[in-house]
Amino acid sequence: MKKICFLLLLIAANFSFAQVKLQGVVRDSLKQPLELASIVAFNQETKALESYGVTNDLGKYSLSLKKNVTYKIQISYVAMKTLEESLVVKEVDITKDYTLYAENSLDAIELIYEMPVTIKGDTVTYNADSFQNGSERKLEDILANLPGVEINEDGQIEVEGKVVNKLMVNGKDFFDGDTKLASKNIPAKAVDKIQVLRNYSEVGQLRGVTNNQDNVALNIKLKEGKENFWFGDVTVGAGSAPDKELYLLQPKLFYYTPKYSINFIGDLNNTGELALTRRDIRNFGGGFRSPSRSSGTDINLGDNSLNFLTNQNNAVEIENQLASANFSYAANPTLDLSGFVIFNSSQIASKETSFVQYTNEDLGIPDELTEQNNNERSNQGLVKLSASYQPNFSNQLEYDVLGRISNDRQRQNLFSSIIGNTNQAEEVTPYNINQSLKYYYTLDEDNIFSLEAQHLLKNENPFYNAILENDPTGADEYDATADNLGLNPNLDTYNIGQNRRIKSNQLDAKVDYFHILNPRSNLNFTLGTILSSQEFNSNLFQFLNDGTTFNPTPTINNGLAVNDTQYNFTDFYLGAHYRWKTGKFTITPGFSLHAYGNKNTQFGETFKDNFLRLLPDLETRIQFKKSESLTLRYDMRNQFTDVTRLAQGLVLNSFNSIQSGTPDLQNALSHNVNLIYSSFNLFNYTNVFARASYSNNIDQIRSSTDFESVIRTNTFLNSAFADENANISGRIQRTFGKVRASFNAGLNYSKFNQFIQDQRSVNEGYTQSYTPSIRTNFKVAPNVTLSYRYSINDNNQGGRKTQFITTSPSIDVDAYIWKSVTFRTNYSYTNQNIGNGQSQSFQNWDARLSYRKDRDAKFEYEINATNLLNIASQVTNRVNNISAFTSETFIQPRFVTFRVVYSL
Repeated sequence: MKKICFLLLLIAANFSFAQVKLQGVVRDSLKQPLELASIVAFNQETKALESYGVTNDLGKYSLSLKKNVTYKIQISYVAMKTLEESLVVKEVDITKDYTLYAENSLDAIELIYEMPVTIKGDTVTYNADSFQNGSERKLEDILANLPGVEINEDGQIEVEGKVVNKLMVNGKDFFDGDTKLASKNIPAKAVDKIQVLRNYSEVGQLRGVTNNQDNVALNIKLKEGKENFWFGDVTVGAGSAPDKELYLLQPKLFYYTPKYSINFIGDLNNTGELALTRRDIRNFGGGFRSPSRSSGTDINLGDNSLNFLTNQNNAVEIENQLASANFSYAANPTLDLSGFVIFNSSQIASKETSFVQYTNEDLGIPDELTEQNNNERSNQGLVKLSASYQPNFSNQLEYDVLGRISNDRQRQNLFSSIIGNTNQAEEVTPYNINQSLKYYYTLDEDNIFSLEAQHLLKNENPFYNAILENDPTGADEYDATADNLGLNPNLDTYNIGQNRRIKSNQLDAKVDYFHILNPRSNLNFTLGTILSSQEFNSNLFQFLNDGTTFNPTPTINNGLAVNDTQYNFTDFYLGAHYRWKTGKFTITPGFSLHAYGNKNTQFGETFKDNFLRLLPDLETRIQFKKSESLTLRYDMRNQFTDVTRLAQGLVLNSFNSIQSGTPDLQNALSHNVNLIYSSFNLFNYTNVFARASYSNNIDQIRSSTDFESVIRTNTFLNSAFADENANISGRIQRTFGKVRASFNAGLNYSKFNQFIQDQRSVNEGYTQSYTPSIRTNFKVAPNVTLSYRYSINDNNQGGRKTQFITTSPSIDVDAYIWKSVTFRTNYSYTNQNIGNGQSQSFQNWDARLSYRKDRDAKFEYEINATNLLNIASQVTNRVNNISAFTSETFIQPRFVTFRVVYSL
């Protein structure tokens, strides 16, 4: 790997030495430097673009050109006449200044080549064709070539270190702005421009009075001819694998007109390729953000859906079906309608073995070997409708409603070296309806009002069942727990069940008033409320041999085995903020004053807590240049728990994890500091992003855990000891000619207090990760990406120390040959040192070979191979608050499929 890196660096160095530098300053007729003027150079003989650049704040530019070549130089700037000249480059560097004059439409020079990157205000526009070499198939392939843009491990798009939270096509939301569906499905050849919209605000009226520095959106502009008719592609594939036949059908169809759009994405396969994961589906929903989020209140309604045991990327068998459609319709110039419907079904089989070491080894908790086989099924449906009405600039009304329903089931066979065999089953069929209403009104140029309200109705009904072996004549490891639960011990098995139902109803609303004092400052007053209600019912029972059920009375927890709890929470708050710009600084101090009330009633007893709390916050932004900034944020937040941690009756999270709540839990308070630096520099092709954060949590809700062998019983308390978390992460990216180098780094320190067997211990974790990478960006030659990930994970879990060191070199090759053949392959080798002199490793190798006659051909033929080395399993090491795991996860065998892609 080191030899390959050295060779690539040597090639890059030779390429750089073969270049001549053209540099200078671009000014206007008054001799003032012009920032963000565009300079392009294209070869006179080949007519190909060979270099481009943008001037910095001093008007300086720099281009790298080939020796002994004649170039056409073109310089452009908004409202200026484009300058064009022929330049002969020999073998020495050239310094040359240029002057641009006010545009004269009568003799303006026609643009002969489109600038790859243009910057106007907060909008960066990339010309898609300038960043393609012919091997690109989907939007994500283009995005990966753009400076300052990355696709992270979760498939999200990041720009300058910030996750893109909205994506549009021709100005219309694509599946409500979901970036993953867009990047993986929109055909590359349909894309004309990619616009990065920094400081994005969906409400134009509020753009000048709110801080939007973290908001980044993308707008994909389609090529001419991709409107008013269907475009997209349909992929059909088949193959064979051990004990199964492989199939794949993926239609991806799009239709856009100025008035409406329709998109359809389907997926039917058993190869493990997922358009959306279950986590994607759960997070899908498009922009339902709590109106009170900025007020300092966090209330957790809990998540009682199935905690699936399998990562969908690591399974033995995966079958997936997806059908999704999205529409937008401009009913008239003032009314826009949009919506989507998604149905996703997945069936997964997985197998995993683990060695578990529990914390606080001096407490006598035995180490455990486990083997688990899982079968999981998930059916999920989502429907969303949206309407936006804007009769004029002063009024804007938006309404959204999202319905979600699912039917999930999980079956698990678990063998434990301590407990023996256990069969578990979980089912849940929850639904929720989320509605949002927003209204913005501009009274005059100095006064703006806004109303934001959101209502959530959620119903969850998880069922859990566990069957454990029991020897009525002997002593089993589970006997003590069975006795604590009050189970009948005179049966061959312990067959335990529990029904739960959690109903949540929450209204979150606020009214904002913005008063503009002058062009550099404004006031913001907020009046808001959160009204939340939760009902929680559960009952624990045992199945008997005759099919009847037995309701046990536990010998612990005061005999409480059922729950019937009503929890109500209220927050009425008043907020005030002052936003002030002076020079390079934008300062926004503020506070919110809250009147909190929460009450829960259970077993005829009521627990109340009412109090006032002042929560300050501050944001300071320094804008060094148009593309360089530093932001400091501080806020204090109040955190409230959900009903399941208040309910006193026993809850089975699993057969070996039993929970009972504490009805008089108080809120937790946190202090949070964030420092963010961002620099996007097209002058020297350097992009830098860094973030540092620190949080200090007071009265944090923690669990107090008692172990009986490897079976734990938890209750909750407000810890009297503060928890801390510190994080530093960053990325620097620099382009040298046709080579782009980047370096990612992350440091994280966490400290939290835990209570096991009535003893307090401090759990500390320190994680370091470093990832240097280098990639080429040739137009007509194969491109190679080399990366090396190195991470160290140190943990001190109450006396047990662990260290995991992971190294993972990888190589990715992308070759476009004879303008018709595309070859892509990626290989990675992962080695994990588990700190005791032992190490484990595994490899991944995938490849794809495709042929199409030319870029406009209707048919493409492809051979796709995954897990070429036929690796049976992968090894991972991880920790949580009570244990450290070394796990072997079995994966799909080698799959080879033949595919035909038809492009509309």
